[in-house]
Amino acid sequence: MLEWPNLLRELITLFVVIDPIGSLPVFLFATANVPQRLHKSFALRAVLVAGLVLLGFLAGGQYLLENLGLRLGSFQVAGGIILFLFALSMIFGDPKPTQEIEAAERDHLAGAVFPLAMPSIASPGAMLAIVILTDNHTNQISDQLVTAGLLVVVLLFTLVLLLLAGRIGHLMGTTGASVISRVMGIILATVAVDATLGGLDALDILNIAPVEDAPLSAE
Repeated sequence: MLEWPNLLRELITLFVVIDPIGSLPVFLFATANVPQRLHKSFALRAVLVAGLVLLGFLAGGQYLLENLGLRLGSFQVAGGIILFLFALSMIFGDPKPTQEIEAAERDHLAGAVFPLAMPSIASPGAMLAIVILTDNHTNQISDQLVTAGLLVVVLLFTLVLLLLAGRIGHLMGTTGASVISRVMGIILATVAVDATLGGLDALDILNIAPVEDAPLSAE
């Protein structure tokens, strides 16, 4: 069984890569044209889908990637590109035309899968972290079950925050939500670029110095 320091380390790792707080602006963005009465179902569906994806990667992600001959770095680069494209829609997205709003209202819960469940909650980084934390070559089944339990705890915390997101968004108002959405879009774009660079580094295409070793200013 995992010891307490390792349990804490894994819990912090999962919290950081899933980033429940960072999913709040994505939730507000995705539910902008969804009736308030459906927000609870929206959040539940998003967390459920994300949980199934992450638990699926916990159970067979490593086996799948190894047998397909895919490198983790390639997976990380692809995920970073997807995140970047979504970030652009948050930054430059104009108000939806009437036709798009009406289409969204006919399928209110579609956004729970994309972009909220994937790639916001079940992000490429979260999938990679799950595969690494449950490495079949170094971790026993009992340890992997403990990691699954920690994952469920983080997902439940994410669900609670999403259920409170509507109140937070109401306090911010339309203008505040718009500003927050674009600011978070910039942050998400930065995260996406960092994920892509990390993938290129893992593929030995780039040699990136650790953050603590990087120069703060050019001479």
